[in-house]
Amino acid sequence: MENKKCLECGEKVIGRIDKKFCSDYCRNAYNNKVNKDSKNLIRNTNNRLRKNYKILSELNVSGKTKVTRRKLFDRGFDFKFITSLYTTKTGNTYYYVYDQGYLELENEFYLLVRQE
Repeated sequence: MENKKCLECGEKVIGRIDKKFCSDYCRNAYNNKVNKDSKNLIRNTNNRLRKNYKILSELNVSGKTKVTRRKLFDRGFDFKFITSLYTTKTGNTYYYVYDQGYLELENEFYLLVRQE
């Protein structure tokens, strides 16, 4: 019988023949290290989406509001992070962060809308 070692700490593994870790702690620690980069990317993206959503929600209490690009930018809005696009028949493109959206107007103004 072969002496297997824990993939995380190197201790002897006792139990089933296909067991790879000596404990749940080592299994979790190992998998957290392996998935660290992808989890960080997802966490950072979700944080930016959440921040954008909060900014749009705070500025658009009435359901339809006109604001400047500067006002969005000063609050930390990141125009690269959206959840969906909607293009109207007339060719206008609305950018959405969940149900909060915006339409780029002239002279660096934006129309904020809430999807019903």
